[in-house]
Amino acid sequence: MTARVKKEKSAGAIIFYRGEADLEFLLLHYGKGHWEFPKGHIEGKETERETLLRELEEETGILDARLVPGFRHEIQYFFTEGKKTISKTAIFYLAESESRDVRLSFEHSEFEWLSFEKALKKLSFPNTRELLRKANAFLAQKSPSNS
Repeated sequence: MTARVKKEKSAGAIIFYRGEADLEFLLLHYGKGHWEFPKGHIEGKETERETLLRELEEETGILDARLVPGFRHEIQYFFTEGKKTISKTAIFYLAESESRDVRLSFEHSEFEWLSFEKALKKLSFPNTRELLRKANAFLAQKSPSNS
């Protein structure tokens, strides 16, 4: 008898704020103890973008996020929940916030706005660290006059 693998799909965003000296990235501390970007399950007929904007509002209270055109990356991983193995695909976009004000949901215990280097060290998983590297490189290629 083969075990069935449940599939899930989420959408989220790498949120950044243009600080005085450098870009700052928003990380959330999830209840299970890891640091990650805001994301959540795609519900019903929602698009990826609708999901990420809804989740961003629910998890952080951020309403002013502006998506950066041309950035969309998927990560895939497996995890177990009880006795079930779950295959997860998470799609991430890049978005800028004009504010550093955050109102956390019950799902999270903390948040931090961090420089690229500090966020890279704080992220819990290799795939999200690689995602941050890609986002930072993408932003570095864009000139300030294009933002």
